[in-house]
Amino acid sequence: MTNTKKITKIRLAGISPQSLVNGEGLRTVLFSQGCKHACPECFNPETWSFTGGKWFAIDKIIADIVKQQDYLDGVTLSGGDPIEQYEAFIPIVEAIKAKTKLNIWCYTGYTWEELLKKIKTEPNLLTFLKSIDFLMDGRFVKSKLSSKAKDPKAYPYRGSTNQRLIDVQKSLKNKQTVIKN
Repeated sequence: MTNTKKITKIRLAGISPQSLVNGEGLRTVLFSQGCKHACPECFNPETWSFTGGKWFAIDKIIADIVKQQDYLDGVTLSGGDPIEQYEAFIPIVEAIKAKTKLNIWCYTGYTWEELLKKIKTEPNLLTFLKSIDFLMDGRFVKSKLSSKAKDPKAYPYRGSTNQRLIDVQKSLKNKQTVIKN
């Protein structure tokens, strides 16, 4: 981690210890607090405010996930937008990678390409991304609603068809965007 300041708390809208709708398998979901995108008809507008939610101790979040790891397939960072607090998420995702075999998904309104540009001025973002397995990128667009009723091949777990599930590790390694099918 490039930043030497130890972050001990993170502002979250809440935690869902067991979810089947925020990624593949049974997952713990951390709902970050704060989002700049304010996508019209977002399903979670209460997470937009940067002063809402409440503070959670990072060590306790890690301990709870490690304790439940035998029952989980992964951890999902949702929101709000986790990218707005990626530095506070770094100790969480690094500990999950070090102490468990769980995969990590992150939902963001930023596109992969926007994040790659952001890394140039915020190098800690790369540290964060190196611990993420999959990134669902892009803003929610109501007119592009992803629905099995409309399209039986619609990718599950995404809100609108413009969003992509990026294989982060393969994308970083290959220096090109790799989309999970």
